[in-house]
Amino acid sequence: MNKIHLAAAQWRKSSHSGGESGMCVEVAQGLGVIGIRDSKNPGGGRLAVDRDAFQGLVRQAKAGDLDL
Repeated sequence: MNKIHLAAAQWRKSSHSGGESGMCVEVAQGLGVIGIRDSKNPGGGRLAVDRDAFQGLVRQAKAGDLDL
């Protein structure tokens, strides 16, 4: 993925995130991709997935399939 896809993206945190726990992710919409990053380390690594993959990830999270 080319970094340009998320270069001007507006990152946001979910209103449902538990801000005090520090376990939050931020998402951004880029050119054909959804970016995901750790809110505690915004300059660190980023994951970019297409819309279908992101929707699948959200479905799994809501179903509790990804709980640790």
